[in-house]
Amino acid sequence: MNTKNRIEEIQKNGYELDFSAVFNESFENYKKIAFNAGIVLILLSFVVVGIAIGITGIFWGSSSFVEKIGGFKIQNFSALTLIVYILFFAILSGLVSPITAGILKIADLAQHNQEFSIATAFEYYKGTFFKELFLSAILIALISGGISTSIESFGIPFLGTLVTYFFSFFTFLTIPLIIFGNLKAIDAIKGSCLVVSKQFFLLMGLLLLAIIISSLGFLGFCIGIFFTLPFIYATLYCIYNAIFGTENRSELDEIGFPLD
Repeated sequence: MNTKNRIEEIQKNGYELDFSAVFNESFENYKKIAFNAGIVLILLSFVVVGIAIGITGIFWGSSSFVEKIGGFKIQNFSALTLIVYILFFAILSGLVSPITAGILKIADLAQHNQEFSIATAFEYYKGTFFKELFLSAILIALISGGISTSIESFGIPFLGTLVTYFFSFFTFLTIPLIIFGNLKAIDAIKGSCLVVSKQFFLLMGLLLLAIIISSLGFLGFCIGIFFTLPFIYATLYCIYNAIFGTENRSELDEIGFPLD
């Protein structure tokens, strides 16, 4: 059964998911990917922080960077600054999304006992999947960012953050639906929202547990977080695998050339 047919079936009949089975499978998958995915996240953090400091330094000036960050408030932004702010993070999300896809591919290869390396995490910057990954991430960031910043501009930051988290939750299956299910960006976003809505509380419980476990990395002088965060990616992958399966992809799919 292809992905679109599976989504239609889920829309009509829903689906079952075993909490303990997914959790146990996630833990086994995590043990295989923790080191490689952790190194990738460290490299990614250096790049993202460097870009953020560079951009804010251009707008604010490096001498007052720390003071400006301390007084950062969305409601103090002009309309133009808000637009630039949302666009910047939308584009950044688009550029980072292939790495998220790459870590999920590492999880997939580990699940099927195939070889992978740190370089695997960067493979989605080539091939036809990049366009869909980039577009989906930008659309999600623009929608959630636009709504949340609009709310925050009225002085309700907690509600704005909550909206962002909920939107991220409903769309967390978007990337695996693109790279494993061969869906286009918009179809993947809609499919993710539908699938998540059918098992809202169970999926919420799995992800909250994954976040709590990943947070234990802060106990290891903070740097440990980079090697516990991969548990979230392992959980995301195992949730997708439990719902859709990842056994029937062709070699063309593996290198980024979908059949559809």
